Amino acid sequence: MKIAEGISEQIALTGNETIALAMKQLSPDVVAAYPITPQTEAVQIFSQFVADGVVPTEFVTVESEHSAMSATVGAAAAGARAMTATSANGLALMWEILYITASLRLPVVMPVINRALSGPINVHCDHSDAMGARDSGWIQLFGENALAAYDNLIQAVRIAEHREVMLPVMVNMDGFIISHAVENIKPLADSDVQEFIGDYTPEYHLLDPERPVTFGPLDLQDYYFEHKRQQVDGMEKALRVVREIAEEYKELSGRGSTYFEEYRLEDAEMALIGLGSAMGTARVAVDNCRAQGLKAGLINLRLYRPFPGKELKEAIKGLDVIGVLDRAETFSLNGGPLFGDLRNILCDEDKQPQSANYIYGLGGRDINVSDFEQILKELQELKEDKQQKPLINYYGVRE
Repeated sequence: MKIAEGISEQIALTGNETIALAMKQLSPDVVAAYPITPQTEAVQIFSQFVADGVVPTEFVTVESEHSAMSATVGAAAAGARAMTATSANGLALMWEILYITASLRLPVVMPVINRALSGPINVHCDHSDAMGARDSGWIQLFGENALAAYDNLIQAVRIAEHREVMLPVMVNMDGFIISHAVENIKPLADSDVQEFIGDYTPEYHLLDPERPVTFGPLDLQDYYFEHKRQQVDGMEKALRVVREIAEEYKELSGRGSTYFEEYRLEDAEMALIGLGSAMGTARVAVDNCRAQGLKAGLINLRLYRPFPGKELKEAIKGLDVIGVLDRAETFSLNGGPLFGDLRNILCDEDKQPQSANYIYGLGGRDINVSDFEQILKELQELKEDKQQKPLINYYGVRE
């Protein structure tokens, strides 16, 4: 495996500083953004790069997140490499334009610094913002730390712009837990990032007089259905593209995974599966439980949309029991969003692991190593039929 020459030295950065650095190295043509906690610092730092002349990006200050995504859509339709960023209520205010971005097949890339949606008002981390947008037609990547967010953001540009995909990508990073915490980061050299992403030459755009096109037309019963099906086709192709780009990036950087990371899963009888910052904590709990004789493992999900169901089924087929971790609630009375996806892909299997859903950490409530150790011990009891856990558990909530 070859690590790229010119890779930068290890440096200490917050998650938001890491996002700003990645955006600087990507050097998009246009960034339109509006401040919202805990995302504000990321685009504020990037705007300083623009003001200092470090990047040639056109930075557009707007009056709302709805306007931010609208301006980004306009820039992307005109042929620009365009980005924005947001959190929580800001993502919700973009709601209409999220669907428009995906349906117009615009390769917009957007870091989302995950935060609980109001109300009540809460500025701390959960995944209710991203999960609310999970069916909007955006590809969604998650990372457990700032370095993973950095790697995901660089790969997202290639994924979005791939001619067989042409869909927007949301790069998720847990608010405050990652965005405001300092970590050691080993970024790529600027030249390596630019070589990896290459130049963007759109196939169609508004400013090409030789091939005039219309964006955003009225699309009624005659063609709307076909256009939705074409988006599905883009998502299906994205599965292969995400894998290929991840493998190429690993050759460049020496790190990363394709759809998910399997940890100590080879001989595991039980496993936790989830996404985001808590998976780093859960990994320590798996090691501790292994030391106590429990055959525990972990699946750290990187790609959430499109959902890599076939690959996940293969990964968990030898397990007796799985604990599915959700940092969001669906209010369906059927558990969290990831739990629903896992149950869906397993429903036709003759032999499937027992499963229990653990909804945790809403509004930023802490979950620590001992909590995950307790969950793994509960899964062991479920495996041994010593304890019948409820199908859906609200871990850490006060009675």
